[in-house]
Amino acid sequence: MSKLRNIIKRITQPFLKTGLTYYYRKPRKYNYQDIEVLVHPEVFPPHLTLSTKILLDYIVELDLKNKAFLELGCGSGIISLLASKKGAFVTATDINNIALDYLKKASFENQLKVDVIDSDLFKNLKNKSFDLIIINPPYYPKKAKNIKEKAWFCGEEFEYFKNLFNQLPNFITSHNQVNMILSEDCQIEIITSIASLNNLKLTSVYETSKMGEINNIFEINLT
Repeated sequence: MSKLRNIIKRITQPFLKTGLTYYYRKPRKYNYQDIEVLVHPEVFPPHLTLSTKILLDYIVELDLKNKAFLELGCGSGIISLLASKKGAFVTATDINNIALDYLKKASFENQLKVDVIDSDLFKNLKNKSFDLIIINPPYYPKKAKNIKEKAWFCGEEFEYFKNLFNQLPNFITSHNQVNMILSEDCQIEIITSIASLNNLKLTSVYETSKMGEINNIFEINLT
């Protein structure tokens, strides 16, 4: 990330935080194509962040018919609903029960089937396999104070990634695909080094720049 972006972020962050707090004081609707979800204030907000929209635009081009699809840490769940609309057999997980409850309602209202599971990473997904796994991770190195903050912060020692990459090899095969989005704002070098310790490599398969921020979708494979 450039020095200029760092300066701009330091200046605007207090105002952005105040604006987000005001905007998300109540549930807000979010739409993609003809899919609509209601996002609770305690759930990761897709409206004013880039990653969800980038993943939606990426997934909408994929052939998902009859594919087993997992959204690990689903938040609002709109990515899972899109995958279901495209014909996938969808599993959506999160540790935020509010997010899961709202996704169940959205699944019913959009008439799109999603298997919603309360799971910390792969804890409650044993003996399951997937053709495509999508991950929009928390990547700021700070200790989360509550469930809501765990959607943003990966822990001071990158504990989220240590746990993720320790478990992920059990769900990677020669026939499936694992994608994770990361912004230039995160410390990608540290994240990739944690992956390599678990015999994993990250390869960028899609890059986009929006609002001056570069995001990459990585494919994760065994080395």
